[in-house]
Amino acid sequence: MKREDDFAKRREHIAQLSDQELYDRFWDLTTQVVTPLLELGRNNTTPSVERSVLLRMGVSSLDTQPIVEGCMDRGLMGKGAGHVVYKFSQAKGVSIKEASEMLAQGQGWDEVTALFKGGK
Repeated sequence: MKREDDFAKRREHIAQLSDQELYDRFWDLTTQVVTPLLELGRNNTTPSVERSVLLRMGVSSLDTQPIVEGCMDRGLMGKGAGHVVYKFSQAKGVSIKEASEMLAQGQGWDEVTALFKGGK
């Protein structure tokens, strides 16, 4: 089966565009495609995904559950559990491992909540 060559017909609506206009159109269409994907990623996560992220950051598997639950209890899941641990470690000047252990033991949650709710 041979495919009919319809390139000329398919490009009629963009044939008159300059290189800059084509460039701008490409990025406009790309933005339209990617924006919903980014929104899905920002707004839809699961405890399983967040635990997986923490594991890849080197957080102990025993510590991932209490951290994710702490994020859910405080409305921080949209920020990402990994981001929570990272930002806390930066604020405290400690390693990711130390920060994750502190959060898993229930320490520092008020500070973490303030970091994110305060817009810092």
